[in-house]
Amino acid sequence: MVFDIIHTTKYKYEDGASFCHNLATLKPKNIPGQTVLEYNLFISPTPNDISERLDFFGNTITRFSIQEFHKELEVTAKSKVLRDFAVQLLDFDVEKAKKITVKEAKELLIGCTEELIDAKQFTLKSPLISSISKEIKAYAKISFKPKRSLYEASFDLMERIFNDFDFVSGFTTIATPLDVVMKEKKGVCQDFAQIAIACVRSVGLPARYVSGYIETLPPEGKEKLVGTDASHAWFGVYIPTFGWVDFDPTNNQIPKNQHIVVAYGRDYLDVPPLKGVTYSSGKNVLEVSVDIRPSLVQFQNQNQTQIQAQSQSQQ
Repeated sequence: MVFDIIHTTKYKYEDGASFCHNLATLKPKNIPGQTVLEYNLFISPTPNDISERLDFFGNTITRFSIQEFHKELEVTAKSKVLRDFAVQLLDFDVEKAKKITVKEAKELLIGCTEELIDAKQFTLKSPLISSISKEIKAYAKISFKPKRSLYEASFDLMERIFNDFDFVSGFTTIATPLDVVMKEKKGVCQDFAQIAIACVRSVGLPARYVSGYIETLPPEGKEKLVGTDASHAWFGVYIPTFGWVDFDPTNNQIPKNQHIVVAYGRDYLDVPPLKGVTYSSGKNVLEVSVDIRPSLVQFQNQNQTQIQAQSQSQQ
């Protein structure tokens, strides 16, 4: 699948802003099974200073500053992404992954190779997962039995979060503690991903936060509405000798072609789409819209293939 993605963020300042400095994490990643074909970032007003770099986790970060008075800031990222889970499957031997137990995984993490060191940093505390409660540890132990396959334990955790937690938009904010989410069993995809990460880390294993997008399908017979998609989040678990495997507890599935990866981090605070400092007063209004659609490119290619096939059959 080839997807066209438009992610727009608008800040409206009641009394205007005299200065802002921002970091944008909006460019999808190039990884096995996912290729960025096009990417453009449009910012209004035009920044006085802008640059792009890779952060510690290998994500593309755009830094920009606006040093003039403005009443509104609009940031729009337009991407064209090729997603092919079949390519990813070439390195995705589920049976091999299932052979590594929770106990064996912890033993295999002992080492100093570059890959292991990189993975083990995701066992440590992070800004939004700085402490893990007894309730979260107890919840994790139900899935992560020492002799159980780490893959199956992670899959089980994903299913349990999907069944035990309710998706309630607006119930939580970035500042809502995980203990509150755990107690109330309510939240959104970011909360569910971070609950899962806390569970995996509580047993001494690496888990990372994955930010991105997911294409949402309209009801059968209905036209897809612009802006019905949203930023999404899920979690990844590192299985020694195999690699990272992603799990989406919001939708109870292994991410495939409908999931587009933007960034990896320890938790949400490492990879928010847009963050920064603004000098302003009065009320500020935030508007965010995300639209993901199958690209016209693939339909044109499909039509061309059909025309060629019909031509050959006629010959």
